[in-house]
Amino acid sequence: MPRLRVLSGRKVVAIFRHFGFLVTYTKGSHTKLVRRVGTEEQVLVVPLHKELDRGTQRAIYKQALAYVSERDLKPLFYSG
Repeated sequence: MPRLRVLSGRKVVAIFRHFGFLVTYTKGSHTKLVRRVGTEEQVLVVPLHKELDRGTQRAIYKQALAYVSERDLKPLFYSG
């Protein structure tokens, strides 16, 4: 069974930048990532913590599946 990798908020931001998301706004410890596809605006919010909680990381992963294929995203979030 694949295990969720331990990732920092900055690492998650780097993963999504690879898929064309841009950092548009940062306030406190959270950053907003946006990707425009045609007229659609795809938005993700990521906390910039040293180490993300598993539940938070899983929630970000599930939200991102609406925009990025599971085949591309799963190897970056899960090991094994």
